[in-house]
Amino acid sequence: MSNLLLRAITGAIFVTIIIGSILYGPYAQLGVFSLVTILGLNEFFSLFKGHTIVAVSREIGLFIGLFIFFILVGISLEWIPVISLVLIAPLFFTLILSELWKKKEHPLINISVLFFGIIYVVLPFYLAVDLNLRNDQFMPSVIGMFILIWTNDTFAYLSGRAFGKTKLFERISPKKTWEGTIGGIIMTLIFGWLIGAYINQGHELFWMVSAAIIAPCAIYGDLLESLFKRSLNIKDSGTILPGHGGILDRFDAALFAIPFFYSWSMIYSYF
Repeated sequence: MSNLLLRAITGAIFVTIIIGSILYGPYAQLGVFSLVTILGLNEFFSLFKGHTIVAVSREIGLFIGLFIFFILVGISLEWIPVISLVLIAPLFFTLILSELWKKKEHPLINISVLFFGIIYVVLPFYLAVDLNLRNDQFMPSVIGMFILIWTNDTFAYLSGRAFGKTKLFERISPKKTWEGTIGGIIMTLIFGWLIGAYINQGHELFWMVSAAIIAPCAIYGDLLESLFKRSLNIKDSGTILPGHGGILDRFDAALFAIPFFYSWSMIYSYF
């Protein structure tokens, strides 16, 4: 019970900061999400500190990741021209040349981890910022997205504790159950309908489809993060959020769900 209370308090503060920054304005959100991106990149590359095979540079990963993040955000905010995107490719290829001097046994693995970490962390957080800049609904769609992600997480956890018996994916996440998963999906669909019917009226189809997309994506994101941690034999990606672990632990579902929701939002707005 004490752990549940700690999770609830930390979660409430976390949600307040994320939602508050989005509502306050794009620059407030940019400040918060820039910090989250820095922490997320640092956590990801720190996972491999002392690894017997992977020898990726945390400093290079942070530099490239933040450079790309601010290039993309600068374009979205119209601070810099779109042509600035051409700087990303040569930067990548120049910095991975460092593998020539490292004298490590697995350069391809190191480069792959470097690329994946940047894409896995930077792209979703950038898309969340860009999505808010494109908002055309009463309640910002990025807030609705986070509400549905957190609804799925919360009710999957509560349903699993109350009714969980049948393991979902025991090899990767022994505590997750089908009962919890189904409970999370049902409540996500209900909340999606509520958002479309009572908050962002006139967008019922958008939010019902969004809920149907976000629920499974959030589950896969959670399982993917669990797979990473199990393969590295660690419990949490960090300790910055008491009761939750690290930034990657708290955003695991969002990191996978955001790109899918963003794509659906762009398709919906196009038609």
